Amino acid sequence: MINPQQVEVMIKAGMPDAQIMVQDLTGGGDHYQVTVVSSQFVDKGLVQQHQLVYAALQQAMSSEAIHALAIKTYTPEAWQGTAVSH
Repeated sequence: MINPQQVEVMIKAGMPDAQIMVQDLTGGGDHYQVTVVSSQFVDKGLVQQHQLVYAALQQAMSSEAIHALAIKTYTPEAWQGTAVSH
């Protein structure tokens, strides 16, 4: 089992500029949704963006500490657009 803070630390290690929000979807510590905002996503497609997040969490995913992961990724500009629309 892994806690939300550990998930955030792992993503930050691979993506130091990222703003990260982690939600435990089941309360069991193995099903998470992460929202990541990073300038590293600029000029990358959705699959490439998600691959960056998976790479940062590779150890937890391969050991099945994280069993399921839902990912939402945004560039800083796209994130600002979502804030305006709400």
